[in-house]
Amino acid sequence: MDNITALGGDVYEIDTRMAGFSGITAGYLILGDRPCLVETGTSTSAPVVRDALASLGVGPDDLATVVVTHIHLDHAGGVGDIAGFYPQAEIVVHEKGARHLADPSRLMASARMVWGDKLDTLFGELSPTEASRIRALGDTGAVDLGNGRTLSSHYSPGHAKHHVGLIDSETGDLYVGDAAGVYLPQTGDLRPATPPPDFDLGTALDSIALFEALGPQRLLFSHYGPVTDVAATLERSAEELRIWVDLTRQARSEGMDLDHAVAMVRERTRERYAALKADEATAEQFELLSGAPSNVAGILHWLDRVQP
Repeated sequence: MDNITALGGDVYEIDTRMAGFSGITAGYLILGDRPCLVETGTSTSAPVVRDALASLGVGPDDLATVVVTHIHLDHAGGVGDIAGFYPQAEIVVHEKGARHLADPSRLMASARMVWGDKLDTLFGELSPTEASRIRALGDTGAVDLGNGRTLSSHYSPGHAKHHVGLIDSETGDLYVGDAAGVYLPQTGDLRPATPPPDFDLGTALDSIALFEALGPQRLLFSHYGPVTDVAATLERSAEELRIWVDLTRQARSEGMDLDHAVAMVRERTRERYAALKADEATAEQFELLSGAPSNVAGILHWLDRVQP
């Protein structure tokens, strides 16, 4: 299938075709003794992911574990559907996200407030997962991949308070979720992901420092794909955070409302991203991945908390 890429080490990247787009959200299958899916993609992507797993030889009773880095709908919206397709699989999530997978009503209500009618086309509906199948992780934890191979989780809440990074003991792959930002493979661009309500600069920088300390061999971005230049990429992700925060702070001190702040930050950061000078489709993809309005709103929300 054309949406599966073998990355070595029995790891397969699956393009979940979020909202029909390519290259927006990746799921990853670790095809060890105990097959494990990292990130499900959205609810509307669940059949795409199921077909990809089937073509890799993973049938309904074969998937051992499903892990999500956090519960935002582009990463975990498909959990309920995937849990239904794979009745033996344990569903693993940070303890701060577990109750929302069991009862998604609050999460869906707040998502609908943010996205409105776009919600259905972009994400669909997160279905509930039986609480007995959910394993809640503390600040660290491990998933058994079989044959002594483990996926260790590390709490990294700068992007969202229910976020974990995951490192594979065999390959040194670090699944960074959104905590190191959003990466666009076509252009090598990296941009922060700082949506409300949980963004916190200090915590976000601490999460990146933790990722560096884990000494990964490769970063696997949920948006999007593998990156081997680990040190430079994590350094850039910290730098991007600082720049977006500095500019947003400046806009706020000048009394700008959200729309004007977004316009200013967008204008001042434009030169940093080749994607915005590329064709329209690439620029649009980049905005969908990490929209300036959501980033600036998240930073303003944090500034209002720390500097009322």
